[in-house]
Amino acid sequence: MTAQMGDNGSAGPRRPGGQNEDAPPKDEELDNLWLARELFRLGAIRFGEFTVGRTTVNSPVYVDLRVLVGSPTTLQYASRLIRQETSAEQLRRRPTCDPFDIVAGVPFGGLHLATAYSLYNGVPMVYARKRTPEQAVHVGEADAAAAVPASGEGAAIQGNFLPGQRVLVIDDLITSGGSIAATVQLLHDAGLRVRDAVVLVDREQGGAERLKEQGVRLHSILKLPIMLNLYMSLGMIDEATYRRSIDYLDAHRRRRG
Repeated sequence: MTAQMGDNGSAGPRRPGGQNEDAPPKDEELDNLWLARELFRLGAIRFGEFTVGRTTVNSPVYVDLRVLVGSPTTLQYASRLIRQETSAEQLRRRPTCDPFDIVAGVPFGGLHLATAYSLYNGVPMVYARKRTPEQAVHVGEADAAAAVPASGEGAAIQGNFLPGQRVLVIDDLITSGGSIAATVQLLHDAGLRVRDAVVLVDREQGGAERLKEQGVRLHSILKLPIMLNLYMSLGMIDEATYRRSIDYLDAHRRRRG
């Protein structure tokens, strides 16, 4: 990642020791816009010039949700919002989210969110990974019965599951959707069923459309354009920063279209 920070690239005020400036709303008052403001204060939203891999090139806005691991209260709040979103979608007259038996975190950004969700809601968790030859666990012929599950070379699903179980995939951020799509394929290959994925932030750069081609519906807690509009309306960023960021996202959507 390359970055050049401007005057509006700071994360905003933070208290010493990583404490949140505002207390989160109670369960009955869950508010995704509170989370958007808190992500800004934690330094998760940065402005400048950023290149991350092949999907985000010279972007004026960067989303780094790894900062959530340093704020347990905010991380738990995010997991509660995920539960609220999926439950509401399941209760619709025409449900737009299927029930699920387990959750799967997308390495690496989605693992802390999926873990928080699993712990808070008591839902089992798995994650997909690929072992290199150096990472594979080998046992002697005499100990074959004691082989470690999912420990060989190649694709593997970590955690306990049964073929046919329904999985909700969880990730922190989606841009083009490549990481989630790869995880979905590994889960399908293991005999698991995936109809829904949820992310904390959607950059709205084609990820939802890519997942739809796999038969997977995307549910997002926050959309980056809405977050940017909120930040400008609250005076957290200036109009020039807002316009540069929105123009970049719009141009990228047009190129994909």
